[in-house]
Amino acid sequence: MQNREIARLLAEVADLMEIGAEDGFRIRSYRNAASVIEGYPESIADIVRNPERKVTDVPGIGKGIAAILKDVVERGTFDKRDQMLEKYPPSALELLKIQGLGPKSIALLFEHHQVGSIDDLERLCKEQKLRDMPRMGAKLEEKVLRSIAQYRQRAGRFLLSFGQRTAAELIDYLKQTPGLEKVEAAGSLRRGRDTVGDLDLLATGPGAETALDRFTTHARVHEVLGRGANKASVRFGLEGLQVDLRALPNESYGAALQYFTGSKEHNVNLRGRALKMGLTLNEYGLVRLEDGVRVAGETEEGIYEALGMPWIPPELRENCGEIEAALEGRLPKLLQLSDMRGDLHMHTTATDGRGTLEEMVEAAQALGYEYIAITDHSKALAMSNGLDETRSVAFAKHVRELNGKGLGIRILSGLECDIKRDGSMDLAEDALAELDIVVGSVHSFMNMETVEMTDRLLRAVESPNLRILGHPTGRILLNREGYPFDFEGVASAAVRRGVCLEINASPERLDLSAAMVRTAKALGARFAISTDSHHPRSLRVNMPFGVLTARRGWLQASDVLNTLPVNELMQAIRKP
Repeated sequence: MQNREIARLLAEVADLMEIGAEDGFRIRSYRNAASVIEGYPESIADIVRNPERKVTDVPGIGKGIAAILKDVVERGTFDKRDQMLEKYPPSALELLKIQGLGPKSIALLFEHHQVGSIDDLERLCKEQKLRDMPRMGAKLEEKVLRSIAQYRQRAGRFLLSFGQRTAAELIDYLKQTPGLEKVEAAGSLRRGRDTVGDLDLLATGPGAETALDRFTTHARVHEVLGRGANKASVRFGLEGLQVDLRALPNESYGAALQYFTGSKEHNVNLRGRALKMGLTLNEYGLVRLEDGVRVAGETEEGIYEALGMPWIPPELRENCGEIEAALEGRLPKLLQLSDMRGDLHMHTTATDGRGTLEEMVEAAQALGYEYIAITDHSKALAMSNGLDETRSVAFAKHVRELNGKGLGIRILSGLECDIKRDGSMDLAEDALAELDIVVGSVHSFMNMETVEMTDRLLRAVESPNLRILGHPTGRILLNREGYPFDFEGVASAAVRRGVCLEINASPERLDLSAAMVRTAKALGARFAISTDSHHPRSLRVNMPFGVLTARRGWLQASDVLNTLPVNELMQAIRKP
């Protein structure tokens, strides 16, 4: 089992224990262990199996959790999980994904109405029975109904990062097949969508048919949905992600890659152009209608060239004007990961990070960065030990001293400062003025009405020290919708005030969305792509997701603040 699967089992049991109002200390121990395991760089299962290793040597893993891990690795579950699933239906975990409900609320629903599913909960709300329960009301009913609708829209979706890891695992496995020449992921994964519904893998070469057999017999395949001469479909991993593998002849590989990458709307537009040129385009190739002669198909580049345009990067294939831009020679020179010179949002052990300042600096140096900004939380996040005015000013002084030592990388003293409910900054402006850079973010009161939230953000961008508006919509993918506000109004105000909009590269956020990036770019906005790292490893892991989102938003290097050389960056963020 992979670390993330083990962590998920522990976290789910902690949720069920919380519903049952069990001992808080044990619940925290499960949650802490899940957090440690998910982020641990080595395979926990390998450590457990190795007689020369002790899993208790992993910080945060005690003897009790170690015994559980042994059970998990041997049989895929453990006693406490079995007990909790006997006590509560698996749907209890599903109910926890509905905004507005916590473990205590779900326990009440079980007690009073024997709610066992999302459908039961929806019926209860529509019958207006939720409002009669303790600590609940009509507003909560409305919120729960909205959340149920949103949950159903995202059900069966997976984070892009999860899709990439799964695809990489399978591609590495399939590449070991003798005679397999190429294997590649297509679909929404290749386009870089923030979530994926399934995976499409394409393979070619003499060994492609053998690869279908190896694919269906992979140890983590839970169900074979179908196996034909040229295609196999499976449910993969505990999460049940559907993965399709297609075996293709070399002459059709490029056409199939183009077709199965999509999007559907892009393909419809492209096929329409082909027909106007007397051609037909499908997954097998580009063929002349007049005599059935194949014009292209072996490569994607050949397909686009035959249709009179340059190759269009997969990230742009959403039918948002990319075909017209290609025909007119207006495709942007998209941002590359190699363009990034630094990272402007990260956390250390001073608040809720898991790496020291020194460790974050070392990780940035390993990436060849010219600069980083350390932006720990402000005091409003008391649970994270956020910085007050005294600590933030002392931190700025400490960073100035570090930079005087010739580290070979510029450290910017920064802060992720909470935007309070009224739109003011969490720290006094004179304290913020001591810092090199301030990221302003909303972390509380996210259920405000649209007008209130808009006013809050408009006031925030008026702060003389704010340079970046952090994760601007507050969304958590597959978990929490962004708060409502007039995005164009706020983006326009940010442009006037010289405030950059953050593309938060954490794969759980990817905030802003690609569509919002395009909208803001059209308004003249500038962007910062930052990892929001809480661990040194995340500087490397997260940044590609932010760059991918920026590319989907048609951004070039000149649109992004942290592509600037350090001297130009310092000039760009200088306070007026």
